[in-house]
Amino acid sequence: MPLSSGTPGSFARSFEVGAPMSDSLKIKRIAIVGGGTAGWMAASLLARSLPGSGCAITVIESPDVGTIGVGEATIPPIIDLLRLLNINEADFVQHTGSTYKLGIKFTDWARLGHTYWHPFGSFGTMINLRPFFHAWHKARADGLSLCFDDYSLCASLGDQHKFRFPDVNAQGPEAGLRYALHFDAGLVAKYLRAYSERLGVCRLERHVLDATRRADGALDELIFSDGSRLASDLFVDCSGFRGVLIEQVLKTGYHDWSAVLPCDRAVAYPCELTTARPPYTQAYARPAGWRWRIPLQHRVGNGYVYSSAHLEDGAALDDLQAAVGKPLADPRLLRFVTGRRRLFWNRNCVALGLASGFIEPLESTSIHLVMSGVYKLLEHFPDLSFAQSNIDSYNAELINEMERIRDFIVMHYSLTERSDTPFWDYCRNMKLPDSLIERIELYRQTGRIRTKAGELFNDLSWFYIFEGMGVRPASYDPLMDVVPSAELREIFDKIAQLTRSAAKQSASHDSQFAARAAAMMAGRIASA
Repeated sequence: MPLSSGTPGSFARSFEVGAPMSDSLKIKRIAIVGGGTAGWMAASLLARSLPGSGCAITVIESPDVGTIGVGEATIPPIIDLLRLLNINEADFVQHTGSTYKLGIKFTDWARLGHTYWHPFGSFGTMINLRPFFHAWHKARADGLSLCFDDYSLCASLGDQHKFRFPDVNAQGPEAGLRYALHFDAGLVAKYLRAYSERLGVCRLERHVLDATRRADGALDELIFSDGSRLASDLFVDCSGFRGVLIEQVLKTGYHDWSAVLPCDRAVAYPCELTTARPPYTQAYARPAGWRWRIPLQHRVGNGYVYSSAHLEDGAALDDLQAAVGKPLADPRLLRFVTGRRRLFWNRNCVALGLASGFIEPLESTSIHLVMSGVYKLLEHFPDLSFAQSNIDSYNAELINEMERIRDFIVMHYSLTERSDTPFWDYCRNMKLPDSLIERIELYRQTGRIRTKAGELFNDLSWFYIFEGMGVRPASYDPLMDVVPSAELREIFDKIAQLTRSAAKQSASHDSQFAARAAAMMAGRIASA
């Protein structure tokens, strides 16, 4: 599979071992500053995981701060989240305008006119206990003519605008299917808010101005614009780029990654849905960045992520409008600096989502990082002593995860052959992190990819980008020579046959939403 499962670890067991904790040390109040997808996702997970603990959870949501994003793309761990929360997936899809996603399709990244896939799910099969991409390298060396879609059912379905659910009882490619969702972030926040409130989460509509601090430097009370206050034991900052608590109050600091991720602006807006909904996110490289297209049930989300050093805001909007047409709502201009907070957990404050840092949305990791932050918070759930070793462990795990994701995103830019604009010329020549250089060189020489346990993107995901960007290893794994070339050809032919057959028997992606679309056309369901 191209992604690690992203499922929570052992936090569900962490509240069942050892002697009962004294009530005087228990966390009894959690304040989440900021709603939106991050805030309500955190509230949902915390409320679901701490039932009967006597812990009061309050979400403070500003009335004048909207949800950032025009259509949100996710990765397969979102499905694991719905199952963990015991949310009916079909109900969630219906109420959030969701469509299904089988991967990301990249256009013009390696060079103009070139397209490649980063699909979910399996790719081929293990051969001689080695990942299939090693056999792929040997087959190419043997002169086999290879079609990528023949070995990735997700890519094959995507190119035919088809979709099917995994069949866990199948023996062929269907068993290795994985999928994610595209959804309306505003509708997701609304859905998770209702879910959280049913579990007892309290919502306050307030604007947070500041916070008081205790003698030891920890946060004590939130100060609202109307003069009222709210005390808490644990604070979760989901206030977006502002970082109201983690930065404005605690002055945590920020590591700037713009030298290797130079895009610092985005313009986004929705437009009408006029064609079939492809079951994948589209990422088109542009002269100073890239453009996304995210199909929803009721509209299409579009955005242009770009470098302000290489393109003016007005020109970016013109480029987007020329590509996708008239907006359904006013375009939104977002300014950001890629990077991360120096600490994700500082004293008694944990930052999630945009408050913790930002890696641009190229591989749809934003929602996952919120989920991962909450999972790890539950695995490190504190008492009122707030043990520093526990906080340090949390920070080390999140920092490592985010830096590995950073390297993966940077690779998309750095491997380009393009030199047709100053932006792409910069990306092709920028100084890379040593950790990324080591991975690239290992692959170039041997075709091997060595990922560490727990990384979000495993060896298969890295292979997809290397292969898509045209990196060809100097040699293949010699263990593949155990398989004679004739036998290897037969294996490849069989896999291709099974993949084509499974795709042929699958229904269109749009058929998943036909009933709802018909009802909307008849006026029985209002478009969100």
